[in-house]
This record gives sequence, C-alpha cells and structure tokens, in this order.
Amino acid sequence: MTFPTHITYPDPADKTEIQAASLLARLGKAQLQPSAQSTDTTGTFKVALAARNWVEVPDAAAHAGWIWLRLTADGSGELIASQGSYLFTGVHLLEQGLGPDQSGKLADGLLLPATFDIHRPLHDACLTQYWRSARGFDDEAYVRALAEAGFTHCEVNALQAHFPYEESIQAEFYPQFYNYCAGFNHFIDTELTRGLWPAHYLEANLNRLKHIAALAKRYGLKPGVLMFEPRSLPEKFFTKYPTLRGARIDHPFRSRLPRYCLAQDHPVTKRHYAECMENLMTEVPELDYLSIWSNDSGAGFEHTGSLYVGRNGGPYMIREWRDHAAIAEVAGKSVVDYMANLQQAAAKTNPDFKVSLRLEPFKGEHEHIVNGLGGNLTWEGPSMLVKGYELPYPHPKYPENFGVAGTIFHSWMDETEAPALAKSKAAGTNPILSYAATGLYNHEPLIGLPFPRMLHAKLKALADTGVDRASCMGGLAHNSATPYWPHPTVIRAAQFTPDRPVDEVLREYATSLVGAEHAAELDQAWQDIEEALVWQPLVGLYCAFGFCWQRTWDRPFVPDIEAVPAEDRRYYEKHGCFQHNNPSINDLGRDVLFDLITREQGQKMSSDMDTALLPRLRKTIATLDAKLESLHAAGQSDCNGACKVFRDLRDRARGYLHWVIALRNVCSWCAEVYGYLESDDDAERNACVQRLQQSIDLDLENTEGLLDLIENSSTEIMVVSAVGNHTYLYGEDLPDLLRRRLELTRKYRDHAPRIDRNILWRPVAGTAWPKGWAD
Repeated sequence: MTFPTHITYPDPADKTEIQAASLLARLGKAQLQPSAQSTDTTGTFKVALAARNWVEVPDAAAHAGWIWLRLTADGSGELIASQGSYLFTGVHLLEQGLGPDQSGKLADGLLLPATFDIHRPLHDACLTQYWRSARGFDDEAYVRALAEAGFTHCEVNALQAHFPYEESIQAEFYPQFYNYCAGFNHFIDTELTRGLWPAHYLEANLNRLKHIAALAKRYGLKPGVLMFEPRSLPEKFFTKYPTLRGARIDHPFRSRLPRYCLAQDHPVTKRHYAECMENLMTEVPELDYLSIWSNDSGAGFEHTGSLYVGRNGGPYMIREWRDHAAIAEVAGKSVVDYMANLQQAAAKTNPDFKVSLRLEPFKGEHEHIVNGLGGNLTWEGPSMLVKGYELPYPHPKYPENFGVAGTIFHSWMDETEAPALAKSKAAGTNPILSYAATGLYNHEPLIGLPFPRMLHAKLKALADTGVDRASCMGGLAHNSATPYWPHPTVIRAAQFTPDRPVDEVLREYATSLVGAEHAAELDQAWQDIEEALVWQPLVGLYCAFGFCWQRTWDRPFVPDIEAVPAEDRRYYEKHGCFQHNNPSINDLGRDVLFDLITREQGQKMSSDMDTALLPRLRKTIATLDAKLESLHAAGQSDCNGACKVFRDLRDRARGYLHWVIALRNVCSWCAEVYGYLESDDDAERNACVQRLQQSIDLDLENTEGLLDLIENSSTEIMVVSAVGNHTYLYGEDLPDLLRRRLELTRKYRDHAPRIDRNILWRPVAGTAWPKGWAD
C-alpha cells in the first residue's frame, strides 16, 4: 500500500494526535508538520481526532466509535478517529489489516465502526496484576499495543512493590491475596485512615498508577481501575473505631489474623469511600471506570452468602432472625448503594464515570443487585447466564467438564444469551462480557500460545449476540516477549474489520512474518496447535494460578510427598500456597477443603490427554522441527528470516507439551495414589503403583526436557519474574528448582503411596496441647 509522503496534524495538538502522526510518518518515511487548520493541499494526509471537525465523515454519527480512512493515489487523505487510541489502530490498518474490498474503497473514504464501544483489558496480567514483575516487560510498548489492537481503555492500578504492605504474622498466607486488584487504601487515604499505611508506600503506588494513566492518555486510552473492595482495614483501626466494624472476610485456612471490612452502610463509611473516590479522581481526573471484584482476596460485602463473608457483618444492615431471602435482599441493595456512592463521588469530576461489579460471587443476591443497576452502574461476567460460581457452558470436547465460561474453551454463545442481553439493555443495564485471549486462568504461566480461530469465533459470537461492551481477561499479557503472536491482529480485526474472514486475516499476518513462501505452513502450525489445545481438559485450579501456587513444576513428583524431609521441601513450600495443615502439602488433588481432582476425574483426564492431546501436540512439534531443519538446510539461521518465527512457535509448543505432561501427571497421581489407598486388593494396588511409576518415568523425562528448553532457548515461553519467586510466578532460578525436583524425585520415588488424611488437625509449630490430648 502506498503511504502518504506529507502528514499534518492539528496545531495545537493532543499528544495522541502527535504520537499517531509521528508513527505513520516513520512507517512511510514521510514529512511531518503541524497545521493550524484543515487544508485541502494535494498530497497532504491529515491525522486528527473527530472533535477537531477537520473532515465531515459521512454516517459517523450513527456509531459510538469509529475510524475514518481515506488515501488517494497522490497521498492525500485523512485518518480521523472518534477517540485517540483508534488513531493508532488506524495506522496499523493502513499498514496491514484491510481486505482487498476495503483497500479498493480507500480513495473514496472508508468508515470502520468499532464492534465494541467499550473494549478494555480486565485483570491485566503483566501491566497491573500478579505478573507485573515479568522479566523484560515494557509498559509503554504494552500500552501502545493495546491501542493498536483496538482497545478503548487501560487498567492502571498497579502496586509499585513486588508485594503489598499488609500486616501479617508467621505461618499465614492471606496477605499475598492483596497482591492484585489493589484497593483504594494502597494508593490514597482519608482523614479517617491516615497513618494506617506509610505515606511513602502510598506515594510510590500512586505514582505508579499515575505513570500508567499518563501512558494511557498518550495513546488515547481511557484509564480505569480494577479493585477488590470493600477491602479490610487493620485491627488497630477497629480498636480506635469499634462501631465501624463490618464483615469478617479472612479465609479460615489461609489467615491467622481476623480481618474485617468497614460497616458499609454507616454514614462515616460512606463518607470515607466517597472521599477515597474523590481523592483518587483529584490525582487522576481522566479516570473513566471502576471495576469492583469482591467477596474474596481481602474484600467482602456484608451479609452476602459467599466467599468469605457467609452472611456476617455489622449491626446496621439487618436485625436478628431474618431468613436468608430477606437478608439477601437487604445485602444486595446495600451492594448497589455502595456502587452508587462511588459513582456519584467520581461524577463530580467525570459525569460519565462508570462502576461495574463482577457478579459471580453473588448467587443469593443476584436478582436484587441486577434489578438495582442501570445507567453508569453495571455488572460484568463471562455470560448473561451466570449466577454464582457454577458457570454455564460445557467443555467443547468433554461435556462432563462443565463450567468453562470465560475461558479459552468458551468460543460460542448459547442461543438464550441474546434475548437475555436485549432484556437487560431494555431495562437500562448494559453489562460487560469477558473473553480470554491469553494463558491467564487457562494455562498459567505460559504466554504466546496461539488459538486465533477460537478467539475470533468468540469475539464474533459476542458481537452477534448484541454485546457492545467487552473485556479481555488478562489483557495481552507479555507482548514484548511474544512478537509473533497472532492474537492482537485477530482482536483488531474483530473490532474494526469483523466481516473479513479470519483465515484471510491470519494468512496476511503470516505473510508479513515469514513471506508468501512460508505463510501457509505458519498458519497451519497455528491451527495445529489450536486443534491440539482444544483437547486439553480444564483442571480445576491447576489451569489457573494453581499451577504455580501448587508448585507443579518444581515440587518432587513422588508417591508420598511427605517422605521427603520437611527441610528438603522448604525450597518450594515457602513459595506455594501452603499452610501447615493444608492437605495440598501432601495431596495433589486437594486444597484446603476443596476436592480439585477425584480418582475418577484423574483417570479420565490423564487418559484423555494421553489419547487426544499429547499425540496431536507431539505431531505438531515434529512438523515444526522438520520445517526448521529444511530452513537450516536452505541457509537460514535461527536469528533471521522465517527461521526465528518458526523456532519461536516450536519452542512455545514444546513449553506447552512440558506443561501438559505435568498437568497429566498430576491427574495420574490422583488416580493412582487414591486408587492404591482406597483398595484392599493387592493386585489392584500393585497395578496402581506400576502406573504411578510409569508416570514418574515420564515426569523425569519431561522435567529434563523443560530444563533443556529453558536453558538452551532464548524464547520466553512463560512469564518469569525478574524479582523473585512468589505464589503466582516462578523466578529466574527455575532451572535450579527443576534440578532439585529431579534429585528428590529420583531419591524418593520408591516409597509407597501415602497421604496424611488427618493433616487438618495439625497444630502450628510450637503448639503444646494439654498432656495426652493430641492422642
């Protein structure tokens, strides 16, 4: 495509206009100069926001968001967009992304309406959440990539530190849950809470938030925040203000201190939250939204019947002897009042400020909350059908594997979604529906795995359902480490060229990466990986943060985990989500009181991976190996041309293979160890031991392969923390941890299967019960 040779932008200009015009000038090696007014000079290409009224765009008023492109043979024309971020999207569409029919209309002008009026990241993994210490992450390049992909918003409330500042005592895990979705009290305070958190801590976090918000503004994105609220306050606060004590929200296993939120209906509490919101808006007046997650991870609404509140709270909301239905009604209405208080406070600065609530935790209060929303108060979730954590939608390959809504396996929308959405909109509430584009909550901590056709199908299904507000769970993860990942291109296509066939979009992108000669093979490799990946079962917890917090890659894989001495286990237990009496210490299928994998599920899922997933994945890797050999034979090295793209993809497929085998072995462990312990038949027990030993052999081979991949490839197949290990992420010492795993697995593999079923009653170290009571 011919690029313009003379580019102009408004004078004075918005930073976004300057940035976009400069980017286009660099791509086309064009001259760049500001202009005080729109002119019709031949050969001049204009870049401006729609509010400038430089160009009359036909039919633009019919759409909330849009891009106008016009480019004639002499290089004149314009790029006009309804919001700043779309200018960057438009630049990239000029470079690549328009189909032949659309390119043929450029000379007359092309209006591209946005599919989603609101399109924002949610729980933005590397920018703001628990992957934010990712090695090599470039926050400005990432924010720019959001704009280029067609997003409208940017999540900005990241903690500056590796971990939050929270009161804690020995042997408790709970403060680590404050590591993500950081609440108000990690950025600002009010007169009520001043001094609870150090001023330098608040300043550092607020400066980080303001830095990301400034980047968002530079690239035309509207900043917003995702918070777990209402957050707890330290006990010394309630010692000072005992009548403000609200719901107790700590987890009975993971916490050793009781933790409470404010009584949310108290007038002082309402003023505190209103001032929190106003103070934050004063610091960052361009904030556009607040997304609230609650009733987990250090937050909770009073008297709601879900994690971790369970219908408790302060004295101001309900009286004694109310039944559950009556309590749910009052509690649900109080949640809406809380949201409205924050919205009204923010509206003093930004009248269009929006507050949304993640709805899954509120099964009993669902209807009361939904009925109270409307306008700038809304809800978010993966489906209109969601009610509680029992999410609808079966796995596409395993119908018994239910509840995949919002994951990468949720690539379609049920026929009942559209009428439910239409009814909600008619009542004044337009919800925000989420989709998954990355490994977050799907195959953590891997990045860059391609499933572009499933992703495109989901985005198209959302649009066909009538969804015009969407959120991308995990954002774009670590785009600097995944330079050939097709998903940003697919997301941009779904947002602005939705009628263009995805096969055409992917073939064009593949051609830009490896040339026409190799494009078909690259696209086929993407498709082969996707067709293998769809056969992955969704294993509870392990496919999300549980893979890291159970230390799946670095704990020894042995029949009796506690046969390994405690001191030898410390290297991984200190980083996991383990408590002294948590069954997960010695049982891969349980975490606190949750049964993650039963014997029957372990048998089926490990067998399914053996027969359906692993053969497909190994075949794809062999094909990629053969392609690399042919490229090497033709004189290409791993550092140039098509070779580096195919090598990157081969390494990601290998990384996924090692991840899947580890997942498969966890399932096998549950099947065989449980089978051994539950059987009285010697032959059956021996068979369980033999199968488990086969899995151990596979695990040793797999760990050695993973170690080789990490140490002998420059491909960043996974998010690695540049700071150190924590519960949600491995550090740069993972090779050392893998060697330790190999050593201990070989040493303790021959012990008989054993699980301490009485671990729940273990006392904290140093506890002395009355003499004889422990017996």
